[in-house]
Formats: sequence, C-alpha cells, structure tokens
Amino acid sequence: MRVCFPITSFLLAVNFYSQLLRAQDPSCCQHATETSPCKEACDQLATIKSESRLKHLLQRLPSYCPESVNELWTCINSTLPGVSKKSDGWVGLGCCELAISGECRRECKQASSKNDFTRACKKVTETSLYSCITKNEMGSSCCSFVGRHTNCRDFCDAIFRTDSTPTESQIKTVKDFCKSHSLKLVECVNNFTEAYPARSPIDSLYCCDRAEAPNCQAACKHLLRTMNTDQEIMDGLIKECGTQPLPQDPMWQCFLSRAYPPSPPEEETPHPAQMDCAKLHCCSKANTSVCREKCQEISTHWGSQTWQDFDQLCEYNPMETELINCLADVREPCQLGCKDLTYCTNFNNRPTELFRSCNMQSDQGAMNDIKLWSNGTIKMPFMNIPVLDIRKCLPDMWKAVACSLQIKPCHSKSRGSVICKSDCVDILTKCGDKKRFHGGQTPERLCEVLSPVDDPERCIPLHRYLTPSSLDNTIVEEILHPCNPNPCPSNHLCQVNRKGCLDEINCQAYRCVPGCKMGEASEFLVQQDALIQVPTGDGTAGCHEMCSCGPSGRLENCVEIPCMEMEKGCIVEGQRKNHGTTFRTDCNTCSCFAGETMCSTRKCPTENDHWLFTDLPCKCPYRFIPVCASNGRTYPSGCVARCMDQKYVFGHCRFSNPCAGIACPRNQRCIARHRVCLSNSSDCPQYECVGRPPVCDRNSMELACDTDGLVHRSLCHLQQAGKTLAYMGHCQEACKKTNKVCGHNGETYNTVCEAFSDRVAVDYEGHCRAVGALSDTALDSVCSEVSCPPISTAGCQPIIPPGACCPICASMLQILWSQKQMNTFSKLNRNRPMTVHDVLQILRLHISVPQCDVFGYLSIDNRLVVLVAPVDHQPTPLQIEACSKEAEKIDSLINYASPTLVSHVPLSAFLSSEIKTSSIHSGGSLPSPVHHILWFFLAFIITAPLRLLEV
Repeated sequence: MRVCFPITSFLLAVNFYSQLLRAQDPSCCQHATETSPCKEACDQLATIKSESRLKHLLQRLPSYCPESVNELWTCINSTLPGVSKKSDGWVGLGCCELAISGECRRECKQASSKNDFTRACKKVTETSLYSCITKNEMGSSCCSFVGRHTNCRDFCDAIFRTDSTPTESQIKTVKDFCKSHSLKLVECVNNFTEAYPARSPIDSLYCCDRAEAPNCQAACKHLLRTMNTDQEIMDGLIKECGTQPLPQDPMWQCFLSRAYPPSPPEEETPHPAQMDCAKLHCCSKANTSVCREKCQEISTHWGSQTWQDFDQLCEYNPMETELINCLADVREPCQLGCKDLTYCTNFNNRPTELFRSCNMQSDQGAMNDIKLWSNGTIKMPFMNIPVLDIRKCLPDMWKAVACSLQIKPCHSKSRGSVICKSDCVDILTKCGDKKRFHGGQTPERLCEVLSPVDDPERCIPLHRYLTPSSLDNTIVEEILHPCNPNPCPSNHLCQVNRKGCLDEINCQAYRCVPGCKMGEASEFLVQQDALIQVPTGDGTAGCHEMCSCGPSGRLENCVEIPCMEMEKGCIVEGQRKNHGTTFRTDCNTCSCFAGETMCSTRKCPTENDHWLFTDLPCKCPYRFIPVCASNGRTYPSGCVARCMDQKYVFGHCRFSNPCAGIACPRNQRCIARHRVCLSNSSDCPQYECVGRPPVCDRNSMELACDTDGLVHRSLCHLQQAGKTLAYMGHCQEACKKTNKVCGHNGETYNTVCEAFSDRVAVDYEGHCRAVGALSDTALDSVCSEVSCPPISTAGCQPIIPPGACCPICASMLQILWSQKQMNTFSKLNRNRPMTVHDVLQILRLHISVPQCDVFGYLSIDNRLVVLVAPVDHQPTPLQIEACSKEAEKIDSLINYASPTLVSHVPLSAFLSSEIKTSSIHSGGSLPSPVHHILWFFLAFIITAPLRLLEV
C-alpha cells in the first residue's frame, strides 16, 4: 500500500530539534539493540552540540531505527510537544510551527486555546495550522479513553500526530494493544481512520511546481511517481532540493496544505482564487494552440497531469519563447544583485546585474547538476545529451553552464535564461561524446534547439561568469538590496522602505506589507487594497476582470472589464498592424490596441519648414505663457492645450485655489489635491472634502510635514491636529524657506520638497520661464534664458527629458498608454480618476534598491515620462548603473506586457516604452561646487544607513 507524504510528523520533529537537544533522555537509547546502527545514531542525539548536525541526524533517524522499535520511538516522542502531553499545556501547541505568519506563530505559542489567537491567525490563510489543531483535538479526545501510561495511549497518539494516512500496521497495532483496555478508543480511532482520505503521492504532483529550482521540480515529480515509502520521498527531496521542510517554503507549504485537508470554507471562495491568474495572463502569448490550451489548463485546474505535457511540448519550443519568458517572470521575477553563494561564487558581488534565482537553493542545484552530468549524460525532458567526463573536459565552462541555468541571469531584450549558441556549440564540440550521438545529432543541431540565440543581449555569455566579479565588498555596499533575499512571510510583500520611520534607531530598510495571491496555487503576490486586472476564468483572450486585494488576503469585489478585440488589427498606410504591435510613423511612436492606432503627438520636421521648425504639437511656438488645463496639467501655452483638446484657464495649476467657491458638507473642509488625470471620462477635481478623523490608524506610516515644519505619522494625524499640509515625507531643513523651483512638468513649486512630494524632479531654480524641446531636432535657443545647475556626477552622460531645459543624470522611460483603458478603469472604480501620481506610486514598488527612486510627469506630446534617478546628492557610477538597470527592467516588463506589471491597474493600460539611460565615461571633469541651493537631490541625502526618505 502506497501512503501519502508524512511531512508534518517530520516537520514537527525538525522544528523541535532544539528541545531534543535540551531534553533528550539518553536512557531512551537503551531500547535499541546494543552495537546496532540505531543505537549509535540514538546515542549521538544526546551528545551532538551542533544544531545543524542534530537536525540532519534527526531527519535520518528513521533510516537507522525502524518503526518496529516501539519502545525507542515512544520514549523519543515523549520529548516532543503533542497530544500525549495535554496536561502540560494546550493540545495545539505542537502545531504552532505550521503557521505561515510569524505573528500567528508567536500568538499560538502563547495561547491557552485556539480562541486566543483568531485575530492573528486567519482560517483562510492558516489552513495547515487549524487542520493540525483539529486533528490534535480529535486525538486528545480519542486517546483519553485510556490511562496515560500505557502503550495503547502512545500508539493512539502516533496515529494523530502524523499527517499521512495511517498505515495498516499502525491501525492493527492500536486494535491489538487497545481492545483489552478500551473498546471506545478503538471505535473512535476506526471512525477517524475510515473518514481520513487515503491518498497516493502522485496526488501531490502539482506541489512540485512550487519548487524554485527546476532540478528540484523534476526530482520531486520523479520521487512521487517512483518511491513507495514516506521516508524515501522525504530523504530524496531534502537531498535533491537542498531545502529543509519548513512551512514558509512554497513547496513544503503546498504539501502541508495537501496533507491536512482544510475545513470547508466559511464562505464561497471568489472565482479568481481558483486559479493562477498571473500565469493565465501569459497564455494569450502562446503561438501554438496546443501550448495555449496546455497553459490555460495548468493555470485553472491544479492537480492535473498537464505540467508534464506542457514541459515536453512547450518548455523548449523555440516558437514559444515569449510564453516561456512570461511564465518565468511570474515564477521568478528578475531582481538586481547576487551574493552569498558558496558554489557559484563567480556570480557574487554583482549588485547591478539582474538574476531570477540567486539563492542558496539554486546554488545547491547547480552543484547537484554537475554531479548528475558527471555520469556522462545530460537528461532533458525530450532528449539525452551524451558527454565526456566533464570533470576533465572544460570543467570551469560546465560549472558556468550549471550555475547560469540555475541562477538565471536576466537581460533587458530577452528575459529568457539560455546560454549563447556559440558557447553551446563550443562546449558540445569539445566535450560531447560523439560516439553516443544518434539520429543525426551534431553540436550545431542540438544547440539550434537548446540555445538558438547568439546575441549577448538576449542570451547568457558564459565568459562573463568564468571569473569572479571585479568589484570588492566596499564598492558593492554602495547599493543595498533589502528585499533580496526576501525577509518577509510568504503572504507578505517586501517593499523598500522609502517612507522612513519616526523611530530612527529601529528603522528597517524594508517593510513587510500584507498581500493577496493571484489564485490559490499562485505564489505571485499583489499589495493589499491594490486594483488588479485578471483574465476571466474561461481564458478568453482579451477578456478580464478588475478585482481588489482585500484584507482577507484574497482577490474580491471583481467586476468585468469589456473584452478587447485582440483579433482586430489596425490599418496604417495601407498595411495591417496586429494588436499589441508598436511601430513608428515619421518621428512618432505608435501602437495598435484593439483596432485603434495611438501615437505620440510630436510635430515632425519637413524639408520645407526645417529652418523654422518647432517640434511642439500643432506647430505651436516656444512661447511660455502657462495655462492650467482641465486635466490638471500646466501647459506652456493655450496653443498646446488646445492641440491636446483641453479646456484651460491662464496661470499655473498649483498656484490656483481649487477650494474657492467649494461648499463642502457640514463638519468637512476643503483640502487642495493637485493631480494630473490620465482618464478623461470623469471630472478631474483638484480638491477633496474631508472631515477631521476621530481616530487614525496607528499602523499607518505615510509621514507628512505641515507648514510649521512639524512631521506627523500620517496625513490623518496631521488633519487631526488641525494643521496644513506642506508636503509628504520627513520635514527637511533645506525646505523651511520658500525657494521656488521649476519641475520637469513645467510647474513652479514653492520648494524642492514640494516637487518631490508630487513625484516630480526639478529642472532648474526659480519660476518656470521656458518650454524645452521634445526632440533633438529643435532649436538650441529655446532655453537660452535658463541657467542650469551642474551635473551631479563627474563623467555622466546625461539625458534631457522632453519639454525640459537642463540635463540630468538619470534614466528615462517614455510610455505610450491607452486613453480608452484609463477611462474604463476609472468608470469601474466608481469614477475615481486615474492619475499620474497613482501610476508613479505603483512603479516605485518595482524599484528594488533604495539608492534609486521614481519621478515622472505627463509630457506635452501626451506620453508618460518616467525618470529612474539616484537619490544621493553625488551618486557613484555604480549607483547610476543600478538605476539604469532598474529602468531597463521596467522598460522590458512594459514592452513584453509582463503580468508582474500589467496585472496592476492602471499600469495595464501601458502599450509601449522607449528608454534612454545615462552612462558614466572616464575623463570627465569634476562637478562644480554646489552653490545652487536646493539642487536636484539635496533633500534626499541619506543621513543614516536605514533612513530612507519620501518627500
């Protein structure tokens, strides 16, 4: 009889190994036969001082001491918390380590009953914990029919302590030992064992797909299909995956949930939670109908055997590169930085490179791959590649191959993780065992399938990882990666803490915020309260729902979004363009979206008017007579506003009083809320009527500075104190006095802090007085009246944002977006306008290093301009490079419509992106002394290692 995986019994043992270290009674070992391997292993339990060695031996102990040594196991188990020690405390204490949330684990351990921690331990997310408690309570009831000091009690406890289906021998043992003591106990156990669902290991195959490393996924599936005993499966997984059975690990968490069937839900689970909505986003990218159908099946019907078919048909299909890369984004998003590897050490100290899987599991996986390949065959899902002894033939190259395929470097133009074709051909030509090649195999033909690309920007060049990084630890520390590796529980997102802390001593560089999984089988999290776009359940291309991430940790309040006509193309200059295609018409960028062609609105030069050319829309002159448009944007002239089809009044938007003439309801007051709206289906009010809140959320950390220079925990606390908001973030000494600056959006701000609070970077000091060019073809004299500050870093090749006058050392994205989609999202969200600030705040979550931040504005030619810039006053070359890589990452996510980005509303309205990055060249002159007060990043100087400011 094949039995289900006994994960929790071992998990409990592993989690309480430290108690064994303190409490293990050496006399237990007298029950083992003298000089036997069991006796030797048992004796070591009482003598080993190393916790890691003790944990390892405890996991291996069943291999030395069989189940038949009843007295030994009864003695050892008596040291573990469980149902047999009810008098020593609450029966659920032994289950506490199964909690996913750290707060839940702490409260569980301090509780005297399960009613004491219902606030921290939600039944929806802590199914393993509550199922374990229910089972322990049942065991406590059944086993209480006999006295505590009998073998019958111990054998009864053993049935309820394990998570697997009780074995026939366990049930028979209870009957044999207990029928003379208590028939009620036997009857109670029978009722439980008959109701307990019998499962085969293969029922848990889908859990293998949650493993991070591909070699672990393959090993897991192989073990579940071929192994018959629980111990074989456990040992095999620990060995092949290099991970310990902890509930925070996605694979083990899945097995735990499977082993302990959850209680019936208290309410019906919303439709999106029954699938992996993030992966379902990718299915429309399939080029073949077979892979599209397999993708939809594995994304909606977990537990099916479709993963194996998908791997064989699609995983290495060169026609499905876009689909595979999309799925890789969901499973393992690209992140900056790699460090602390012990085997793939050449990948360490690379803080400005992107990797999918820089962790200890992948490091161990690479070492295991080399061991497997040393047998002379590289096994693939659809072929075996015979090789010579790789320990003698190019061993460094093979190590680089194994580490590259496990650590998975990312590239901006292609996010796939394949080595370059020339490297593949070279290594198989020299080390392939050609005598065992068959079916016309040659290195060239094999590599045509395995590594069809040879562009170093689209594949992994092995030479980069044949030697260590040239950076030393001192330089590497210029860039922090607080969320890599992830320090948060599995149901929380890690975010860079840009909002600072009131208590600077205990301030962390990251925050763990609650999130929602995009489906019960998904590991992809979105932030609580976020609006999320998910495909409909039937997988129809172009059909989506908009949901919110609720406090329950699930997607809820879903509403249907009108389906997009993805099969409807665009006719441009007599040629058909497919949905999602980006192209150029003259000097403008265009995109075809559901049959509609959308382009930027720059004026393109012609031979006849080049000498008097203006690149502003509608040939508007470069005169600067600012007007405030109905969308909340300040345009340089009425001509530009009319060309953008905007109603307007003269003057800067921020210098107007939006509360003039506004009558708010009783007990509320009017507060200015300046914003630029991207949706135009509803009004774009520049004010809000708010009441003075009686109670503010103590957990809120949205620091706000008032006009008196005092900082408040949140805007709510500021309003409660009856103060007036100056800007969001810490109060800055440099911003106590008004010193006007011009932002890249053409808006004049009272202080640089006010501009940063609006997520706008500064162009120059003083009032805005000129409109800059949109392209390199415009007149050089348009900003002649402006005095630009010095570049912040020596040798930086800067960029000039469109409509600005001064160069800046930053990276820039120019994003084309869908007005129609923005309007749709606004209507579905109770006519709340979609704003530039909304977009920038979400994009900030995708920046993983605190040395970079996001600024942006709506350009004159109606594109969204996003700047990823260093926040230090004089950033180092490495920090500038890191910001460039972060910008390239976001640019790639937009252009490939990655679910990690387009799942978020309103970012899902993005159509295409163009990028320009700053670079550092040697020989540049040193920057001038900063005599211009309040220059670009003055307020962002980090005054303490963990003080990350949002202003």
